[in-house]
Amino acid sequence: MKKTYVMLLAMAVLCGLMSACRTQENALTKNERKQGWELLFNGKDLTGWVGRGDGKWSVDFEGNLVIQNGDKKQYGYLCTTMDYKDFDLTLEFKQESNGNSGLFFHSFIEGFNKVNGWQCEVAPRGNDTGGIYESYGRGWLQQIPDEKESILREGEWNTLRLLVEGNHVRTWLNDTPMADLNDELIGSKTGQIMLQIHDGNDIKVLWRNIKLRKL
Repeated sequence: MKKTYVMLLAMAVLCGLMSACRTQENALTKNERKQGWELLFNGKDLTGWVGRGDGKWSVDFEGNLVIQNGDKKQYGYLCTTMDYKDFDLTLEFKQESNGNSGLFFHSFIEGFNKVNGWQCEVAPRGNDTGGIYESYGRGWLQQIPDEKESILREGEWNTLRLLVEGNHVRTWLNDTPMADLNDELIGSKTGQIMLQIHDGNDIKVLWRNIKLRKL
């Protein structure tokens, strides 16, 4: 009986610690709240998000948002339920296995999984993470220099920042400037923010600390 009580107590403590870790990893500071920042992901469930296309979305035991290939191995998008126009967004991501993904903005879905809008690239090293791509449109608007490819830490947590102010779009990867462009078409649109799962096989990306401040 005593052993059972000790085990139950230990489990309760462990659950409490894990819950505290979730809160700490996906939380706002008092100063961030004063500045108008909001959490887009609460570290517990997919409140505020909706899945479109082919993909699997879940929250793991550590409070990370996990996106993986669906059964059909086609494109999938986890989309915010709200539209955003001018904003400052930061998040952390970690690529496990094939990390081909993307952070979409000013975007919407047509049909099953055809996306209209723009993407801040998130992909394995050598594939322009932090660059800006227009889906089903003009293609690459700005790629990154080859010498900046090593800034991406594959298999580790990376910090990505996307700043959209009217026509002006800027990105940073691990505090290093990556893309900086002005585009009237981007500035004229609004839309959802989306986390992409690329078509293919064995793709898995973890996300956390997704924070946004409207401008």
